[in-house]
This record gives sequence, C-alpha cells and structure tokens, in this order.
Amino acid sequence: MSKAYPSNLSQAQFDYLNDLLPDAKSGGCPRQVDLWEVLNAIFYVLVEGCSGRGLPADFPAWQPVYTYFWNWRKDGTWIAIHDRLRKFTCLEQERPRSPTLREASCSNGRQYR
Repeated sequence: MSKAYPSNLSQAQFDYLNDLLPDAKSGGCPRQVDLWEVLNAIFYVLVEGCSGRGLPADFPAWQPVYTYFWNWRKDGTWIAIHDRLRKFTCLEQERPRSPTLREASCSNGRQYR
C-alpha cells in the first residue's frame, strides 16, 4: 500500500469505479497488482506531472502501471473512468452533472465560451 498522496482515490471513489475495471484474463497468471494501487499511481503521474518511471517506490512498478493505462485507453475504460469520476464529483459537490446544464439555468441566457 502506498503512502497517502493527495492524488489517491478514496475507498468510496474506488468502489464507485470498480465495476468499470476489466476482470483478470482467464487462463493466465493471477493478477499481480492491486488495481486501486494502479489507479493511484496513474493519478499520481497525472497530478504531479512526473514520468511513469519517476513513480515513488511505494507504488507498483511503472511497467504494469503503464500497461494498464495504455490498455484502458485503447479499450475505452479510461474514458469511462473519467466520466464516472466527473459524475461522482458533481454528486459529491451537489453541482449539475454538465456545465451546459448550468449555462442553461443562467437567468440572463448568455453563453460563455
């Protein structure tokens, strides 16, 4: 388990995403890494702006982290994770699910670009 970084997902956020994550492939070796740790490593790289190879040692090795990110990007899982986390944040902060809903509810009807 990695240290508590500001970029880490909470348990509630991870549980909210868990059904989007692909199951381990059948017939192969059992999964060696915890997907919560993989996601936390990806978010660490995104938030801190470091390279994948610059991950602190308490995260999984950069190779499986990069492989999961690349595969999720190719199969659409990463977009689904993004959309689900945006929805989670909007619900948590009691905001409209979409910025266009907020614009539509403006009293003056102006659109902002």
